[in-house]
Amino acid sequence: MPGEIRIDRLALTVLRADLGGALPLEGCGLLLGLRDGPLWRIRRIWPCRNIWEPAAERPRRFAIDPREQLLAQRWARQHGWQVLGSAHSHPSSEPVPSAIDCQLAFAPTLMLILGLAAAPEQELTAWWLEGEAQPGSPYRRLGWRMED
Repeated sequence: MPGEIRIDRLALTVLRADLGGALPLEGCGLLLGLRDGPLWRIRRIWPCRNIWEPAAERPRRFAIDPREQLLAQRWARQHGWQVLGSAHSHPSSEPVPSAIDCQLAFAPTLMLILGLAAAPEQELTAWWLEGEAQPGSPYRRLGWRMED
């Protein structure tokens, strides 16, 4: 689990634009960067298409195309980085992992959620998903900060 999360300013700009631009659907993407012990640095956002089926449920559900995941992993490895987790938006609800988010995530993992219901603030929250095998809540809120 990361002890500290830093998000590159440009990556944060891309993340907000990509997830917000998917409205009224849930947007999604992958977080690429570096782990340095407890410090995780998100350097790039890999925007992905929401391929959830049935398509009519995409305003409240998302699925990332596995081919895009493979491309992101390959690109990250070539640049000495890793896929650190995923991001998605909640167009009409709070930025808290839903039961489906927890169920479908490959935990343990980092997940960023952009809550668009509170626009213009667009609250971005970071979560550590422990997995269903953990006692208590399956997720824990983490702090993050932007860096230049």
